[in-house]
Amino acid sequence: MRFSKAGAVLALTLSIAGAQGIATPARAAEMERQGASLFGDLKYGPDFKQFDYVNAHAPKGGELRLADIGSFDSLNAFIVTGRQPAGLGFIYDTLLEPSLDEPGAEYGLIAKSLSYPDDFSSVTFTLRKEARFQDGKPITPDDVIWSFETLKKLNPFYNAYYRNITRAEKAGADKVRFVFAVKGNRELPQITGQLPILPKHYWAVKGRDISKTTLEAPVGSGAYRIAKVVPGRTIIYERVKDYWAKDLPVKVGSDNFDRLRYEYYGDPTIALEAFKADRVDLRIENSAKNWATAYDFPAVRNGSVKREEIRTRMPAGMQGFAFNLRRDIFKDPRVREAFDWALDFEWMNKNLFYGQYARSESYFANSELASSGVPQGAELAMLAPFRKDLPPELFTTPYSEPKTDGTGNNRANLRHAVALLDAAGWKIENGARMKDGKPLAVEFLLDNPLFERVVAPYKQSLERLGIKVTMRTVDTAQYQNRVDNRDFDIIVQSFGESLSPGNEQREYWGCDAAKMPGSRNVIGICDPVIEKLVDRVIFATSREDLVAATHALDRVLLWRHYVVPNWYSPYTRVAYWARLGRPSSMPPYSLGLP
Repeated sequence: MRFSKAGAVLALTLSIAGAQGIATPARAAEMERQGASLFGDLKYGPDFKQFDYVNAHAPKGGELRLADIGSFDSLNAFIVTGRQPAGLGFIYDTLLEPSLDEPGAEYGLIAKSLSYPDDFSSVTFTLRKEARFQDGKPITPDDVIWSFETLKKLNPFYNAYYRNITRAEKAGADKVRFVFAVKGNRELPQITGQLPILPKHYWAVKGRDISKTTLEAPVGSGAYRIAKVVPGRTIIYERVKDYWAKDLPVKVGSDNFDRLRYEYYGDPTIALEAFKADRVDLRIENSAKNWATAYDFPAVRNGSVKREEIRTRMPAGMQGFAFNLRRDIFKDPRVREAFDWALDFEWMNKNLFYGQYARSESYFANSELASSGVPQGAELAMLAPFRKDLPPELFTTPYSEPKTDGTGNNRANLRHAVALLDAAGWKIENGARMKDGKPLAVEFLLDNPLFERVVAPYKQSLERLGIKVTMRTVDTAQYQNRVDNRDFDIIVQSFGESLSPGNEQREYWGCDAAKMPGSRNVIGICDPVIEKLVDRVIFATSREDLVAATHALDRVLLWRHYVVPNWYSPYTRVAYWARLGRPSSMPPYSLGLP
């Protein structure tokens, strides 16, 4: 389960068909709830005044200037065409609001309360009478139903995420019921609450088409509205002074800046220089080299700029060199594994990353959800039925990434890679890897020039194996278009994870998502074992069951060698001008920015 206002929507999912409808007695037994948690009781009671991690008396005002890379050409956040600007999710509210200091918990925002039966076969939301769009019109059940039906048709993400919802129906003057196609999916009531609610009356006007790109500022319901747009260069959001939800407990102490300004720069180097020149207020640094070498300037030395490494308790997820399985050369897992053996992480970490990273050995690194050792107990019981379809080593050998001594001499690993390629039928002919008269040639598609220095030494190792390697760095628009249409060999891809994985796993690894242009199954995974394990994650009956199912899924993904795992840090590196402040007690599961 994942959602972020800052990035509009980050969560993705698919589901399966199952039991239909819900029975009248179950509906009668439903209890009204102020929120819902996947981990037991909610931290905050019905009469809570604010989240603990906010400052209810924080001053409001000023402008926060942030940087993004590339450009944008559309203000429609809900279609796959066009390039949307950062922060667009801030103009929309959802039925529920996540808490950032307890995992898997959400509280009523547009919805005053929710209720659902014990079998999780539906969820009913009661809307707040004071809920308003930014043009003053009330948010009604019709808006909720229209938003659900429209977004499912428009976008493969929403189609996947809400595939288990068969219909939305009006259940009273202020109530909406969503009926599910399955029972026992504990996450569905909460991810239904992540639905952004759009104004039906605004989009119904003749001449407006929600399926098209637009630079007309849309009407939302959130704490911010679009104030100014310079296409491709600048977008400014302004705080809605009479925002309908500003005094709700879930909103007290948040949305403190009067304006949020995003400036777009041609590449990360220019964006960094803009921060140094005090044209940007805060920067999250993703480059280990920059963090180690680029922040020795006067404002840092005199204290005008602060640098912090903030640790969160969220899973690091997986970043890796992702293969496009739609390419025939990557269908053999031995070929994919050979690429893994060719990567010398220890040399990279020492010479490129200043020792700041750990190698990723799980899709859920930095959390209890990461698999380790060999499967045992409940996890082993889940994997045992698929033993004949899985590598034997999965059951007998702890998964670990190839290691080197960091000197740059990885000959032993390269010899192992050679053996894998030879076994897969890729033989050396005239200095090149050939099979059926065709060379083993790959292109790394990049959208960030900073990654060229990372791929370059990896390219040299692959070329020593007889693989022809090219790098191509393109602008963000061309990159996104090629990825959406699966026109690539290898890309750098991140798969973000939460402490409560669920329906979004189908969008990452499911067969249906593999067929959808623009879905997040960029790899093209379609594996019956993974499909069944994803179901076990989605329909887990307890936390213990969820952890075991996630371990099993993680282990299979690793042993299939779908990516060459990269690296992660448990810290978020943040640099900001000292005029900004933050609460002394940060939420453990998010930066909470802004």
